[in-house]
Amino acid sequence: MSRIGRLPIPVPAGVKVDIKESDVVVTGPKGQMMRSFHPHMAIKLEDGAVVVERPSNHRYHRSLHGLTRALLANMVTGVTEGFKRELVIEGTGFRAALEGGGLVLRVGYSHPIKVVAPEGVNIEVDRSAVNITVSGMDKELVGEVAAKIREVKVPDAYKGRGIRYADEKVRIKPGKSGKAAG
Repeated sequence: MSRIGRLPIPVPAGVKVDIKESDVVVTGPKGQMMRSFHPHMAIKLEDGAVVVERPSNHRYHRSLHGLTRALLANMVTGVTEGFKRELVIEGTGFRAALEGGGLVLRVGYSHPIKVVAPEGVNIEVDRSAVNITVSGMDKELVGEVAAKIREVKVPDAYKGRGIRYADEKVRIKPGKSGKAAG
């Protein structure tokens, strides 16, 4: 049996889980999330925990089992704590600012790049204008917005300039070692 799929998902106090066939609605202090799952997966609420069961040991059902459980756990975590992804801008003159409901990045191009966050995702920039925080309830959406921001200027392999995740280690390549003796 799946190591992840068989684990029950504890439902904290203040969180309500409604299950109607393959549709699950999770409501908590931060808001409400809804998702439809594969109809083969049996999702049940037992003793204050959500349990996912699969109908057979078929390879397809095994793959859906862990996925369904992980997505449900992310929904419960999202409505209670939320998710956060931090980015850092490295480079001389590179900066970010919040203008007109979106993030404006000045990262060495001839024009500023504007990134608009979808509903449910919050973008914050600290006072130094180099640290960006993307937060929200939906883990997938938060990760997607953070990836789009990083994609604007991927870290350079030689000097490390660009936008990177706060926990990302950028491997710097050694440059040319000088003129050949001759």
